[in-house]
Amino acid sequence: MDNPPNMDAFSDPQAVARYAEGPPRLVPGFADLQRMVMLLLAERAPDDARVLVLGAGGGLEIKAFAEARPGWRFDGVDPSIEMMNLAQVTLGSLAARTRLHHGLIDIAPEGPFDAATCILTLHFVEREERLRTLREVRRRLKPGAPFAVAHFSFPQEAGDRDLWLARYAAFAAASGVEPLQAEKARSMIAARLPILSPEDDEKLLRDAGFSGISLFYVGFAFRGWVAYA
Repeated sequence: MDNPPNMDAFSDPQAVARYAEGPPRLVPGFADLQRMVMLLLAERAPDDARVLVLGAGGGLEIKAFAEARPGWRFDGVDPSIEMMNLAQVTLGSLAARTRLHHGLIDIAPEGPFDAATCILTLHFVEREERLRTLREVRRRLKPGAPFAVAHFSFPQEAGDRDLWLARYAAFAAASGVEPLQAEKARSMIAARLPILSPEDDEKLLRDAGFSGISLFYVGFAFRGWVAYA
């Protein structure tokens, strides 16, 4: 979509229908991010891995993972029925290897899972709830299992925050988003999303019990880490 969704937009049928257009235009190297996540999981996950995907609505990452790893099975969790319906359409025949669960992390099966991901989701979640969510993900993973996460994360000092949001808007405009829409998106993100600094994001992963935390992706305002249960 031309501007990134807020949580309300995930129940807007028109916004949901356009969702697949958004990440490739708004997230630098989006396809490569998915590929990197798949490879990081595959370092430790077996050929018949069971993978937990938090924020699975839309189905983009499950589709990418399922096409690359024909033996993997997926449990996807998402709070939006509309986005889950879109995931079913996106996955097509790949849905046979996927179970979708409507709700937050608490609705996810107990596992244990061989790997987990949370891509472009946690920046919608307030800090304390984010920590609880990360703890619940870790609890469902086998010891040593990989967890890959990526979302908005940049310095939160006033000047730095404004600069990174301006860079996000500039990238969106350079990717074909109307400049007015890009500016509207920047303002909405600044007002509504509980974005953390990279240092705080890493601290939350540690506090949730993950170890071996490594930064593997930086795309302007987005960052991604891999960590282990």
